[in-house]
Formats: sequence, structure tokens, C-alpha cells
Amino acid sequence: MKTLIENGIVVTHAGRMTADVLIDGETVVGIAASGSHGWTADRVIDAAGRFVFPGGVDVHTHMELPFGGTFASDDFESGTRAAAWGGTTTIVDFAVQTIGEPMMAGYEAWREKSDGRCAIDYGFHMIVSDVNEQSLKEMDILMGEGVTSFKLFMAYPGVLYSDDGQIFMAMQKAAENGGTIMMHAENGIVIDVLRDQAIKRGETDPIYHAITRPPITESEATHRAIAYAELAGCPLYVVHMSADEAVAEVALARDRGLNVFGETCPQYLYLDWDNLREPGFEGAKYVCSTPVRSREDGHQDALWMALATNDLQVISTDHCPFCMNDHPTLGTQKRLGEGDFTKIPNGIPGVEERMRLIYDGAVSDGRMSLERFVEVCSATPAKMFGMYPKKGTIAVGSDADIVIWNPDVETMMSVDVNHMDVDYSAYEGKTVKGKIEMVMSRGRVLIENDTYHGSPGDGSFIARDTNQYLI
Repeated sequence: MKTLIENGIVVTHAGRMTADVLIDGETVVGIAASGSHGWTADRVIDAAGRFVFPGGVDVHTHMELPFGGTFASDDFESGTRAAAWGGTTTIVDFAVQTIGEPMMAGYEAWREKSDGRCAIDYGFHMIVSDVNEQSLKEMDILMGEGVTSFKLFMAYPGVLYSDDGQIFMAMQKAAENGGTIMMHAENGIVIDVLRDQAIKRGETDPIYHAITRPPITESEATHRAIAYAELAGCPLYVVHMSADEAVAEVALARDRGLNVFGETCPQYLYLDWDNLREPGFEGAKYVCSTPVRSREDGHQDALWMALATNDLQVISTDHCPFCMNDHPTLGTQKRLGEGDFTKIPNGIPGVEERMRLIYDGAVSDGRMSLERFVEVCSATPAKMFGMYPKKGTIAVGSDADIVIWNPDVETMMSVDVNHMDVDYSAYEGKTVKGKIEMVMSRGRVLIENDTYHGSPGDGSFIARDTNQYLI
């Protein structure tokens, strides 16, 4: 089937033009100035007055992640369907190695969870929880499977934490095989001391989650990770950055010509300590790691500026939802931490809301161009994780992952209109500019006329290439 999208303003990271886009099956086969061709199609879509964007690429999600005695409430079926509603047509999730078990067992478990259930295309990073001789060999095997990025944790001692020697050995392997190391950069050893001291003082409310993870624990860990990556000679991608001081470390490294990259998320651009201080236990909605930061200290403004100047390159979500009230099948989630903030499952929902939030804050508020919006939400993540130009752009030969966007309509964020399997929105009541009118994944219409037309299994696994964004 051929589809022709006419008269829209086609926007990629490289520019914009009023153009027609011809799709044959799953692929873009033609782009031309409107009315300059003689194309015919089985279906013609008039996109006059609309932006035609490449589908969003979210390279940081956690569907069904086990954490804190429960599981993230979105599974691969509900989470990828919600992503499609939000204009995201590709995710890269995280398979998890269990300590004491082979990495391949974790990868195979996540493939089993996801295969045949995803609404959109998907790939995997690998969380390396147990760095040893066997897992280093398995990093080579996973590269051959199209899993070309490996995440380590400087936080969560006893659960996901790797010590400096383990981190350095994994980095050496990545330098050898072409992989990218992703880092959760927080000094977990120091944080645990601060958390224990807070609990002993009776400081148990959600706000203390942030107070006991001060910016210096993020910036110090980021500095250390950069030093080890430089020594090993591997690319480093620092995830969910929230602190101005940590971003400064990435900027300094990039100024020295290192392959160091940074990601932030909508929660760090929009939320702050006032949210964590909401009365009762409501602040638990906003508990995530790294934590949201104090607005008075200027972190949010610094992050927006870093995105504009390319000191930060990507906006993902770290989508990891947990319900405030009991989940129908998973039971108690956020309320596991009532009376003890250290037991609140860390995570915020957002895979459905990212594109609209960032368009509103970046484009509508004048912080970024349309092209830069596409760059941080689609093109750069696709390049960073080996999916470009099939993903992240609209070009001849690319997958027909396309979002038709009405810039003249306002929409409201609310749990009442969201499709994520969670009982709150972190942005409840926020009005944003821009409405998603159509979403196509490889030429298949998933969203149209506020109706979902997809099915589980529409998405395919992506065996990814290596990092295409290296200096």
C-alpha cells in the first residue's frame, strides 16, 4: 500500500520544508516539494498547517522492571501502546542481569517478555550487574545480537552497584568491541550513609530522598566515570542527568574532545522540590533517581541551556511507573515507602508525555528550534544507539515512522486521558501546546482521530549498530 502525506511542514534535525512524503509499505520512498511531482497513492493525507515529524525515539525505558519489592506497572504491551499515543515509535529498554547469573539469561528473559507484545519497534541495552570473566565475554556475544550498549550503576550497593574496578573492566571491554557504556552516575556508598543518618533522625518523608542525594554525589560520580572512560578509551553516555554541576563535568569532557554524552528527562526540566513536599504522601509520586532538584539552585534552567548548546544531547524518559494506590495485579507500590522514604520504588511515568512536554517547553517557549526538538527527541538518540537513518529522521529509505502534529491545539496532561498503566500523571493539569493527530510506525497507522488502531506484536525487535555519534 502506498500512502501520500501532502502539504505538511516536514521537519527533521537538518531542516524544514513544505513537502509531500510518499510511503510504500513500511518505507519512505519519496520527498518532494508539494505539487512538484505526479505521485499517486492508495491513501492521501492532507497535512496542511501541520508539522510532519519523525517518530520519537526514547532510549531509556523500564517496562516490567523489578525494583523495590515490586515491578514497574507498565508491561511491554501497555507501555509501548502508551508510547505510541505520545508520538514515540521506537524505544530501547533495559534487559537486566541478575547477580550470580549469566547476562545472556537476563537478555533472553527480556526477549521473552517483549517478543510479540510490543506496539512499536524496540531494542535493548544490557544492565551489567555482575562484572566478571564470563560476563565480559558475554558482552561480545551481545554485540553480535545487536545489543551494543551496556549500563552500569555507581548507585544501589548490594543490588545493581559495580565498584570502580568492575566499571573499568567493562569499559575496557567496550573500548575493545565498540560498545557504549551507559552510567547511572551517583555515589551510592555516600548516599547510603546519608540515607541511614536521615532515617535515624526521623526524617522519613519523600523530600528526604532528594536531600540525601545532593548534587555533589551526582557530579563526583560523573567526574569519576569520565576519568575511567578516558583511561579505557570507550564512549560514555551518562543517563538521567539532573544536577547543573554534573552537566558541567560532561561539558568539560566534551570540550576536551572526549566521547562523553549526557541525557536528561522531562521530570528534571519540569519538577522540583515543591513536588516532593506535596502534603501527605503525595510527594512519593515524584521520587526517582537521580532526584528532581531544587528550583532555587537553578538546575532546571541549566539543563534547558545545556540542551540548547548541545552540552546535553538527548531527552529520554527513564519511564519506570509505580502506582500510588494498589495496582490490580502487582499490589502495593509507592506506598511501600510510607514512613520510610528509602523504601519508595524509584520511578516516574512519562513515555506517553515526553514529546508534548518537550515541544511545549522547548519550541513553544522559545528555548529551541523545531529542528533541535527533533534532534534531541529523535535523531540524536537514533544515532547514539545505532538506529539511524532507519529511525530518527524522514528520508528516502528510512522507516515510515511519522507523527502528524497540530501546533495550534492545546491539550492537557492528566491521568484521565493517559494510557499508561499507572494511576497518576506527574504533570496533572498542565496545559501544553500541540496535539498529535496521527502516528505511523513503519507505515502502519497506530493513532488516528483519537483512536488506537494497533495491536500487540506490531513492533519488531531492532538489532542495533554501534554508536554513530562519536567525535
